[in-house]
Amino acid sequence: MKKLKIAVILSILFFPISAFAYSSSVILGGENVGIHIEMPGVMVIGFYKVNGSNVVSDPSIEVGDIITAVNGSSITKIDELTSKIEEHVKDDQITLSVLRDGENIKTTLTLVKADGIYKTGLYVKDSITGLGTISYIDPETKVYGALGHEILESTSGKLVEVKTGSIFESTVTSIKKSSNGTAGEKNASFNLEHVFGNIETNTNHGIFGIYEEEIGGNTIEVAHKEDIKVGKASIYTVLSGSDKKEYEIEITDIQEYNDVKNITFEITDQDLINKTGGIVQGMSGSPIVQNGKIIGAVTHVIIDNPLTGYGIFITTMLENGDKIL
Repeated sequence: MKKLKIAVILSILFFPISAFAYSSSVILGGENVGIHIEMPGVMVIGFYKVNGSNVVSDPSIEVGDIITAVNGSSITKIDELTSKIEEHVKDDQITLSVLRDGENIKTTLTLVKADGIYKTGLYVKDSITGLGTISYIDPETKVYGALGHEILESTSGKLVEVKTGSIFESTVTSIKKSSNGTAGEKNASFNLEHVFGNIETNTNHGIFGIYEEEIGGNTIEVAHKEDIKVGKASIYTVLSGSDKKEYEIEITDIQEYNDVKNITFEITDQDLINKTGGIVQGMSGSPIVQNGKIIGAVTHVIIDNPLTGYGIFITTMLENGDKIL
């Protein structure tokens, strides 16, 4: 029986038909970065009981909803949600404005008072912090791309909407190794004071923003899809501190019409295997290079064989990154 493969998760200008909108050369990424996103409201990530009963007993509030206002007063933080509830509650009820799948909805929530405090029965969060890898920086526009896939809130599985966000300095402190059936991860320390750039958008092709630090390093040519071949290639990533290194891989398949899993590859570098057991979380966004050109970025690990993973075409990331301009 074939084993099931499960992928995780680490003015108008007219151009000739043969021209590409994105840059032909970019600065090669591979650096680890901390990631912080402030949501445009407070996201519901679960429910709890008050006095033994469910506060939310109907589908008026769903996991993944982003609460943006209480009785018409805008909120973006958890403490604002709490204060506005106390300020506006009437007859144990409040009206909430929520963002659900891009649609603005109004709904009424009946609260329960326990120990003199109104309880919503909602577990919520207003921001998310994580770890990833920069794939490229455009030296002309300063647009960067990272991760190669979307950031999802882990409890709800919903795409994290961006109000504001930043990428900042991080240092890899240790590696939890991958094994068959389990994805490992990079562990890192963060320096939130040393910001590299903003985050403008979170998409299923990666996160994108403007890199605000001084840009150094040589450029690397961008490969088009037809340039990519089955065979030897490399990835660039950080496994210790901030030391970016090159590691060998073998490209085994190319799927031009897949959305983000375009390049299937296997880790062949014994040094990388010894240190990580294969692909680990936090490696997402690590650039893939073949024949001196950047061809893609690491996006997913195959859980039942962590030596194998997927990558996205770099041209897909560049096309989406240019949309923020």
